[in-house]
Amino acid sequence: MSSSATAAADSCPAGSGLDCTNASRGVWLVKVPKYMDNRWQKAQPMSELGRLKINKGSNGKPEILFNLSVELTKTTDTKSTDALELAAIPIEHQFSISDIQRQTLAVFSQSNDDSSVGLALEGHVVQKGEYRPISNDRYMNLKMCAIKQASQPTRTVKQLEKAVTNFKPISQHKTDVEFELKKKAEGKKSREDKDKVMDVLFRAFEKHQYYNIKDLEKITRQPVPYLKEILKEMCVYNPKNPHKNMWELKPEYRHYNQSQQSKS
Repeated sequence: MSSSATAAADSCPAGSGLDCTNASRGVWLVKVPKYMDNRWQKAQPMSELGRLKINKGSNGKPEILFNLSVELTKTTDTKSTDALELAAIPIEHQFSISDIQRQTLAVFSQSNDDSSVGLALEGHVVQKGEYRPISNDRYMNLKMCAIKQASQPTRTVKQLEKAVTNFKPISQHKTDVEFELKKKAEGKKSREDKDKVMDVLFRAFEKHQYYNIKDLEKITRQPVPYLKEILKEMCVYNPKNPHKNMWELKPEYRHYNQSQQSKS
């Protein structure tokens, strides 16, 4: 928004979708406590919300007090179990005014009616105020109820009179069943003859120079401890880069040429 309401109204071209008719109107922006806003939302139309009283202060400045309507302090919802809803809210409030010389604030409204302009500029803020409750017994009791409510656990244990029917527990999940079937299909890994395992390993190392233990386990289908015993006899383990954690044949078993080594 521009620095003045007049400039804002001049900058709104026709057909822009923003109604700037009330751009020059001055409005007050007042901050109210949450409990007061809740009671105002439930108030009857055209009912009295409260009264302002302006007294002459001791320092020459006016002292502004706001008394909330007594009717709004009474709880109309008798079925409510919320302690904050049932608690007596403060009636007396002090009205303080803030300086907004360095701020440019405006109030906008939006209508859902298709026959009218959706967004409208209702006016620019000329004064900013705040309602502050006076620290009396009513206010202290309200804060105590708020603290107690905040300390209550959000989840509680509740005893069910009958079983829940929309959820049925199952003995085995789908993933567990698939794993068991796969395990049975593969069968238990049994130790093959050492010479047969070595033949499988030699044929594998003819294709590639380096393997990790997981790949060799899949190729030989042998238990890892037994496989490592055989690998220690015929292979070398590389603990460092560039082939870290990989196995390769011992020099006496290698018969790679230069091209094969470069491909590996």
